[in-house]
Amino acid sequence: MPEPAPLHFIDEPISVAFDQPPAMEKTPPCPSGFTWQERSYRVLEMLSEWSDFTRRGRMARNMRPSHAAASATHGSWGVGRFFFRVRTDSSQVFDLYYDRAPIDAAHRKGGWFLYCEMESF
Repeated sequence: MPEPAPLHFIDEPISVAFDQPPAMEKTPPCPSGFTWQERSYRVLEMLSEWSDFTRRGRMARNMRPSHAAASATHGSWGVGRFFFRVRTDSSQVFDLYYDRAPIDAAHRKGGWFLYCEMESF
């Protein structure tokens, strides 16, 4: 089966819900649902998941090469994104992600984002 193509790039913050709270907030599982632009979506199926521990911006320059190689496989504090491709109760397919980067000192847990809507098969 061919890889689905993106239909709409969104990259906006969302709030998520879990049937059971995650054991580890900074390494979350796929959410059970999410709310975007005041509309709630229930996740019916997780189609795939992946992570990206690439250090971006100034974070890419603040680590010794030996430590950077290790953190590229499992992440380090405030670095990493966990992606989930999901099918929702609206029959739409979305890519969402949790970004571990803190927004500021008051929001150190990172945040969830709706990345894009994908073709549905």
